[in-house]
Amino acid sequence: MSSREIPVSEIMTSPIRTVAADYTIAQAAGELVDHHIGSLLVAAERENGKRVEGILTETDVVASVAAGINPETTIGDVMSSPVVTVRPTESVSTAGRRMAKNSVKKLPVTEDGDPIGVVTTTDLAHFTTES
Repeated sequence: MSSREIPVSEIMTSPIRTVAADYTIAQAAGELVDHHIGSLLVAAERENGKRVEGILTETDVVASVAAGINPETTIGDVMSSPVVTVRPTESVSTAGRRMAKNSVKKLPVTEDGDPIGVVTTTDLAHFTTES
């Protein structure tokens, strides 16, 4: 089966860590370290689940430190938003094109707006070597 046909759901990482926009940079950095992950989805509760508001990556944390931003600043002030997403039924090749077009390394996977996973450039690299 070619990457045109393999759905993102086959290679995504799930479950994912979500946090609220009022987390501080210091709290978010702790989550990244404690869970050995490279990003957090910033989501808000809604009646029927969560809605992705942004993404905070290790790179965002490093950039905030380099810029001298107070670690008690909320991540809502430094997260990347709006977020480029992909649906679980979309193909791996579609995810790769979307990453390239938007110069991002991580795509949250959403279903009906709810975050259910994340696909990264590392996931795509592993998929490519296993194909």
